[in-house]
Amino acid sequence: METLQLTNSKLTWLNGGVNNLDGGAMFGVVPKPLWMKKYPCNEKNQIELRTDPILIQMNGINLLVDSGIGNGKLTEKQRRNFGADEESRLEESLEKLGLTLNDIDYVLMTHLHFDHACGLTRPNGSEYAPVFPNAKIIVNRIEWDEMRQPNIRSKSTYWKENWEAIDEQVEVFENEWSKGNLKLIHTGGHSDGHSIVLIEDEADTVIHMADIMPTHAHQNVLWVMAYDDYPMTSIAAKQTWLQYGLDCNAWFTFYHDTYYRAVKWNQEGQLTETVPREK
Repeated sequence: METLQLTNSKLTWLNGGVNNLDGGAMFGVVPKPLWMKKYPCNEKNQIELRTDPILIQMNGINLLVDSGIGNGKLTEKQRRNFGADEESRLEESLEKLGLTLNDIDYVLMTHLHFDHACGLTRPNGSEYAPVFPNAKIIVNRIEWDEMRQPNIRSKSTYWKENWEAIDEQVEVFENEWSKGNLKLIHTGGHSDGHSIVLIEDEADTVIHMADIMPTHAHQNVLWVMAYDDYPMTSIAAKQTWLQYGLDCNAWFTFYHDTYYRAVKWNQEGQLTETVPREK
């Protein structure tokens, strides 16, 4: 498992599964000859996208960023359509660190689309049960409201199987939630309630832009997904936080990237440091 050690915090990427989605959808209006130079696709035009939660350990607490694709949640048709050929191995990842699912104190949800939220619950007979029974699940209020009452577009990704069992664990916030040197900040864009994670740990800064910059290949502020509900909001948020990170030499971390866990860029957009994903 890859790690990123900060002054007082440690990030570890866990195995949350994988899906393979259409490259055109993931890069929106960007022509294929451009994006495939940065992120190759298979013969079906799909690109590999990890769904790997990030464990953040600081001040004696364990926080998880998003929850993975889960286990036993997708139908055969969904697995085929989403290219989900690997389910979560979260318990095994935590076991290697001497932890269990019961040791997670907070789950920070950047948003509640199925590929981020399926790992919150698991089948339990004819019902579902929480995966992290002792955790508070932190999510933006707008996102939580839409999760429970999706519209005609979002009902394909906001599923009752992913929220009903954890209803009592959820803690919502409006603009910002903080714990120590970590903040969960509402941006909107990819979804109306989408949020990013910011860690400012003495001289170290980490920005996790979640699905407004899902991979290193989405560095260009105009390269946003066709899946984004509010693409201009995504562009504005990415422009703001990308520049913020460049100005303070921040690490940019990823949940979906199959090549890099974290990168640093200089002001010219060149990679200066990386944490590659071990394959």
